[in-house]
Amino acid sequence: MRFTDSLTGEKVDFVPREEGKASVYWCGPTVYDVPHLGHARSTLAFDLLVRYLRWTGLDVTAVSNITDIDD
Repeated sequence: MRFTDSLTGEKVDFVPREEGKASVYWCGPTVYDVPHLGHARSTLAFDLLVRYLRWTGLDVTAVSNITDIDD
């Protein structure tokens, strides 16, 4: 699997830091108005990534946050 390095713009191979394990963090939705499809997009994308990594045999720790803006 290859990812685009956001700093250099180059494609790099994914290599787990610890053999057989991977960690994934994504910033979940910031809920400040009516929910919409965009809120689900990032969650779906990273869920698919986590499922794929698990399918390849990696032990994956996945963490997400939900920011609740309360006036």
